[in-house]
Amino acid sequence: MNWGSPEFVIAIVAVCTFGWVMNNWIRARHGYPLEDEWGGKTEKPQPRDDARLLEQNRQLVATLEKMQDRMVVLERIVTDKGYAVAEEIEALRDRPADTGVPLNLRDRELSQ
Repeated sequence: MNWGSPEFVIAIVAVCTFGWVMNNWIRARHGYPLEDEWGGKTEKPQPRDDARLLEQNRQLVATLEKMQDRMVVLERIVTDKGYAVAEEIEALRDRPADTGVPLNLRDRELSQ
């Protein structure tokens, strides 16, 4: 066999490739992380992480739905009444109170 022939180079490449495939097969069979062609490792995902992520996703979706309901209520307050809430608060401020701390109605701030 000639050491410089293309058959020898192809044989070396074939042996190396076969060794790499067998190495990854053994690693996969025994649960070790797999190697890519550059020597990096690929960890297998943990099944408990999937369950934890699914539960966290459910919680986040429920929170998002609650926030959307709150946003709908806030939009209704702002758009339906057209800032009449501030006027109602001012009307309540203008009423004299019979009990509690007396309000100085002449020096109050005006809402705009």
